[in-house]
Amino acid sequence: MTDHALPDALAEIRDEFLALDEPERLQLLLEFANELPEIPARYADHPELTERVAECQSPVFIVLEVDADRRVAMHATAPAEAPTTRGFASILAQGLTGLTADEALAVPDDFPQTLGLTRVVSPLRISGMTGMLLRAKRQIRSRLV
Repeated sequence: MTDHALPDALAEIRDEFLALDEPERLQLLLEFANELPEIPARYADHPELTERVAECQSPVFIVLEVDADRRVAMHATAPAEAPTTRGFASILAQGLTGLTADEALAVPDDFPQTLGLTRVVSPLRISGMTGMLLRAKRQIRSRLV
């Protein structure tokens, strides 16, 4: 199956999850949690520049940048004691960063449901990741005007 809207980085992440049995998918999600890139100091020192993702039970904050070439960079913070949520933030940060704005905006809104995690983590956590994605797209659109 070819996903024309799914950029290579996110397609690779999805395929990596789907190649595993469900218990191993959870382990992979925890590995992503450990790989969440540090938020740049310009945001760490000014949290008011980030947006709280209300759909997440844990305090997750994101900020999206779009440069002059319309390339996206996503930065996120999520507490270490919320590894599932942190893993989702890491997947999106790694998968969206480097895309063009148009590629990022074309990511299907249901991408979180395609990772094969719906039976491994709670629906609330999946909806948190969906909230992150939708807020990321909204921030990208707001930076294009």
